[in-house]
Amino acid sequence: MTDKILLAIEGALTTVTLSNPDKLNAIDFSMWQDLRRAMERIAQDDTVRCVVLQGAGAHFAAGGDLEEFQRLRATLEQALAYHDEVDKALTAIRYCPHPTVAMIRGACIGGGLEIAACCDIRICDDTARFGAPINKLGFSMYPGEMASLLEICSQSVLAEMLLEARILDAGEAVRKNLASRAVAPEALRSEVDAAVCRILAGAPRVAGWHKQWMRRLAHDTPLSGEEKKAAFAFLDTEDYREGLTAFLEKRKPRFVGR
Repeated sequence: MTDKILLAIEGALTTVTLSNPDKLNAIDFSMWQDLRRAMERIAQDDTVRCVVLQGAGAHFAAGGDLEEFQRLRATLEQALAYHDEVDKALTAIRYCPHPTVAMIRGACIGGGLEIAACCDIRICDDTARFGAPINKLGFSMYPGEMASLLEICSQSVLAEMLLEARILDAGEAVRKNLASRAVAPEALRSEVDAAVCRILAGAPRVAGWHKQWMRRLAHDTPLSGEEKKAAFAFLDTEDYREGLTAFLEKRKPRFVGR
């Protein structure tokens, strides 16, 4: 990793920090590459049970680093290569097998909004601002990046941000499903910590299965017989037996991820 994508590991929790604070954590090309590598590495680590994505300092991320666009995104070939890397990073977040929580304060704009949209849970404080006012810059959002936003909000909400260039405050973002919930700035850390604790208290393989089935059910194709059988894979796990035993013995379960 570079010094702009930071990983911190604390037991089963991994924290990924976007760190370009002089530019409000604007994401440059190397950061997109390192973000992809970080998330791919995390996906292969069975000891991880939750991932928190955050920005350094007072902001989540204020979009892409526009200063490099004329150098790295000037031609069609360059643009395709650039946004292919962005798409790979976003896909790595979206399909991470572990639960992901975005901790959002300040600017959550453009590429920052796209990253947050790929997380399972998005918790913000009242300073958070959401939007993608790129029509003022004369370029459009890449369709692959737009897809992650349409998974969490309606087309009309996305139209407000893209066509009107509206910036939504925390309360409006919650009402329009861009954020899961909003709290006072001084409560953000404790709210995220509480969410992480609830996630870590659950069976890790179950979390992965829930993510898998939520993605699958976003499509209207009926489940096949094999898929219905696969939904009961938990029956053969130690964690299922432990969960039932702990319930009957009136104690907290000790899940091992098997």
